[in-house]
Amino acid sequence: MKFLKHLALFALCAGVFIALGGVGINIYMIRFAKPYIYTSLKELPRKYTVIVPGGRVYSTTVSHVVRDRLEAAADCVKNGKAEKVLLSGDHGRKDYDEVNRMRIFMQQVYGIDGGILFMDHAGFSTYETMYRAKAIFCVDNAVIATQGFHLARSVYIARKLGLDAVAYKAPEIAPFSRRLHASWEIRECLARIKSFFLVCFKAKPTYLGEKIPIDGEAAKSWD
Repeated sequence: MKFLKHLALFALCAGVFIALGGVGINIYMIRFAKPYIYTSLKELPRKYTVIVPGGRVYSTTVSHVVRDRLEAAADCVKNGKAEKVLLSGDHGRKDYDEVNRMRIFMQQVYGIDGGILFMDHAGFSTYETMYRAKAIFCVDNAVIATQGFHLARSVYIARKLGLDAVAYKAPEIAPFSRRLHASWEIRECLARIKSFFLVCFKAKPTYLGEKIPIDGEAAKSWD
């Protein structure tokens, strides 16, 4: 019985330690990223590339989350805040293609020239998007266009992997519900912890491959 009490106490202490560690990682990451996050397009510094992390798409359109990111990226280009666009997402199977749907949306809805639209077909996560932006597309400096909940993690990963990155908070074209925002924030707390360790161990992405420099021909990244 005494052993079980000691075991329970140890488990409780370990749980508290892990929880405090997770909270500490989240606080650290948010504070680290804060100076590099912008909500005003006017104040956003100019960078060569705007990176758009992927998200859910459908057969003929994109989700509201992706649409907001694409509009933010289009605004960056049209206002001289970026020259090239890196669309990164999941195209790991033939029947699901985030990046081509994003590219088509950028061209048809926002009138962005396809010659500046690069596609990363293996951006399966935020970490892989940033890793491949540096390793495959030779991106040195970038604006990351994404939602508020996603900003700190995106900037943290990018900068820790050697990118001179800032983030632009994508305005919500149609406001999302408080409940959805809350669920995003909860999930993001766990995602930050995972990303912290991915960065610590410099984990390799699922795929690497030949370099496609962002200052070269965008068509080389198309399929």
